[in-house]
Amino acid sequence: MERLKARIYRPAKTAMQSGRGNTKKWTIQFEAAAAKGHDPLMGWISSADTQGQVRLRFDTREEAIAFARKHNMDYELREPVERVIRPKSYADNFRWNRVS
Repeated sequence: MERLKARIYRPAKTAMQSGRGNTKKWTIQFEAAAAKGHDPLMGWISSADTQGQVRLRFDTREEAIAFARKHNMDYELREPVERVIRPKSYADNFRWNRVS
């Protein structure tokens, strides 16, 4: 039997939201074991593999890794890119030497 392959990551903020609400938890997403096929009658894309639809969320990275190890999965860990905050002053918008 083939081992499950999973990706462990913390989701990034989407471009459609201003907040960071769904970016705090770690996610396990399984890789698709079977290819997706085209249904000739309806034109839908389908797959017999249901693991590709499953996403599990964990509070910490360690919990997600422990889950993957407990269930004997191969996993790839992707570290999040931390946000860089550059402090700005509102008065800088009106500086005399400001470059446009």
